[in-house]
Amino acid sequence: MIQFRWIILFVTVTILKSAGLFAQSDLKADEKTIAFLKQFRSDFSRSMLEKNPSLIQAYYAETIRLMPEYQKTIMGKRNALLYHNSFATRFAVQEFRMNELEVNDLGSMVAEIGLFTLKMNEKRTGKAFDLKGKYVNIWEKAANGTILLMTDAWNYNHPLEIDDQLTFKEIPVVDVAVQAHMPITNNISFELAALNRLMEATVSQHDHRIWSQFYAEDGMFCYTGHPIYKGKKELDAFLVEHCKGLPIFEKLDIRNDRIDHLGTYVIEYASHIATVRNGDWSGVGVGKDLRIWRREKDGSLKLFRHIGMYD
Repeated sequence: MIQFRWIILFVTVTILKSAGLFAQSDLKADEKTIAFLKQFRSDFSRSMLEKNPSLIQAYYAETIRLMPEYQKTIMGKRNALLYHNSFATRFAVQEFRMNELEVNDLGSMVAEIGLFTLKMNEKRTGKAFDLKGKYVNIWEKAANGTILLMTDAWNYNHPLEIDDQLTFKEIPVVDVAVQAHMPITNNISFELAALNRLMEATVSQHDHRIWSQFYAEDGMFCYTGHPIYKGKKELDAFLVEHCKGLPIFEKLDIRNDRIDHLGTYVIEYASHIATVRNGDWSGVGVGKDLRIWRREKDGSLKLFRHIGMYD
């Protein structure tokens, strides 16, 4: 009888441990991290209003990656600060607010998703702009307990009439879509390469049913020009309408240049080159994506959080 009880206890503990691998309720970051990120948001807002990027440089990792809308990827702390200086030179910011929606502790990294409001004037013309958007920040935990911002990705919730003015040609950039992609040397790079090949076919065929299956039940898609879509119901409705408006894809190449395998969660830095046509119009588009995948209970890999930006 005693032996039987020990067997029950062992099985119960094993099940609980296995469930913990996929638990989502324990993603919330600790209070110290939450307070730190709150201070960053405050300092970032001050840096925008006071035109002083030096207020945020201590938060940046040396290898920080900026993934803005309408600008190719910016690599490195020095170039990131140059970007903010150029922005401050072109625009006078009247109001800037960041509101976090969630802060997820992924183990060695922390992901924050939120919304921002930006009111500003173009200095040359004085024209006012009221912009609303969303962001995904990836923070890396250092050995000494501090965290540094390694990725800042953002786009806008609506079409913009000033997209060309949000490109700063004087800033050194990396066109990741035409750079070397990750070699397929291990299981996770193999798996993501296979998923990206399926994604190419799915998007090209405008297949919203298969596209939806890439996302977790509680998945979130921060698509450019739209609000955030979260959960299968919202994602399904968006993808149905989105696929109706897609052009004909003559070729679509999706690749990645970085993969951070955190265990249950996988962060993928992806890009695409799309050769498309619609009637008499044709063109080539490039863009970039930051994807957080999650290993599900059945072993499948699903998109948990996803933001995309056009270059």
